[in-house]
Amino acid sequence: QVQLVESGGGLVQAGGSLKLSCAPSGRTFSNYAVGWFRQAPGKEREFVASIRWSMGHTVYADSVKGRFTISKDSAKNSVYLEMNNLTPEDTGLYSCAVGSPILSAMSRSDMYHSWGQGTQVTVSS
Repeated sequence: QVQLVESGGGLVQAGGSLKLSCAPSGRTFSNYAVGWFRQAPGKEREFVASIRWSMGHTVYADSVKGRFTISKDSAKNSVYLEMNNLTPEDTGLYSCAVGSPILSAMSRSDMYHSWGQGTQVTVSS
């Protein structure tokens, strides 16, 4: 298990931007994939984006392609989710997670074994 700490959520107007951060406590992300998932009230958790730490390979949900960017900073041992052109449909609790999924399974939540508490993103219209 890896303890994860997310930050960067908040309230933003439609069309605005936010940048989320995810960092492990006491460990590094090496050899893991780090994914971002979100859950809106009354809806199931859904995949947003993921990055393989060692390879830098990224995967995005279709709904966020072209608007969101997942990246890593090795010096800070952190993963970021930069979100642009936000819409009310992007509202939800955003959680980062780590795991070791194969490339074709990076969007599957069951492939991730450690989860953060989440950071709330609210987009007003």
